[in-house]
Amino acid sequence: MYNKILTAVFTALIAAIPTSLLAADLPVKTVEQIFAQQTELSGQKIHLSGKVVKVNNGIMGKNFIHIQDGTGAEGTNDIIVTSQQTANLGDELEIEALVITNRDFGMGYSYAVILEEGTLSGISH
Repeated sequence: MYNKILTAVFTALIAAIPTSLLAADLPVKTVEQIFAQQTELSGQKIHLSGKVVKVNNGIMGKNFIHIQDGTGAEGTNDIIVTSQQTANLGDELEIEALVITNRDFGMGYSYAVILEEGTLSGISH
């Protein structure tokens, strides 16, 4: 009985810790840096903080979340994150995701750089 209680408490504590604190030392990047360093970052997992500016849920079994962090110019100031999680407009998020370059989903949806398999924290629904 004591072990079950201890396990439940430990599990709850781990769940309450932001994933960014549990992850290995991922490189922290801005939206602008991701675009500028896309070739070097391709295939790597990174950490990004930003604000949700657009959400498209349930497309090809994924949610497409547009993130801005105040960096970059037109064309390099908004990055798309795909995730099984979703968020609301205006949410401030911490994101861990895989940088993918030259991603073509077909039907005219092609991206020079996109963040996939995103894990979102700080969601304020």
